[in-house]
Amino acid sequence: MESLHSNKMTGGGGGLSTQKYVDVEEIRDGVIVLKNGSLRAVLLVSSINFDLKATEEQDAIINQYQNFLNSLDFPIQIVISSRKLNITPYLDFLKKKESELTNELLSLQLSEYRNFIKNLTDVSNIMSKFFYVVVPFYPIESAKGGFLDKFLGGKNSQSQVSRKRELFETYKNQLWQRVDHISAGLSGTGLKITMLKTEELIELLYNSYNPTTNSSSIIRGIEKVELR
Repeated sequence: MESLHSNKMTGGGGGLSTQKYVDVEEIRDGVIVLKNGSLRAVLLVSSINFDLKATEEQDAIINQYQNFLNSLDFPIQIVISSRKLNITPYLDFLKKKESELTNELLSLQLSEYRNFIKNLTDVSNIMSKFFYVVVPFYPIESAKGGFLDKFLGGKNSQSQVSRKRELFETYKNQLWQRVDHISAGLSGTGLKITMLKTEELIELLYNSYNPTTNSSSIIRGIEKVELR
């Protein structure tokens, strides 16, 4: 299956747009449409500390995960993203609280704490990890004509999807069924799952293709997700 990253990125583009090497055609309604017309949904998945679980719990998690894998009749892609921890919102919160304090001593202590946290993160280069499951859907699979030729009209996928919105909604609903299946299977292991929306997908892809220029953007915390 096609991943979200192109394997054709080589040097010496000769001035051509870098979009030529990006496999994504468009993002709409929380769905990534690749240039071959296939669809992708992306799930943000929490983590668990397996080593802290009791033996019985570990066995139950393993068995549930094994059952989940055996239930799949389509491929999935597991992506782990590491990025520098963005502590700026927390520092801004501390600074606001500091300005609201009337006690000079408490204000000074909070200021010192804020500087300590800032210096610690600058020196330690603390990284945070995000775990994703990419769910694919191919409306039409053809060895000769490729995917979605009839639906997307070959290369001009964006215009074809726009003209056939009804078909897009039908295929999107079938993709959602796969998403529900994966969410139910992984939830049984104690994980929390949420599906990324359009804005979050754009941010994820931008960070993936520009890891050095925007390494500390924020995606909604997994602790705030609503269980499906």
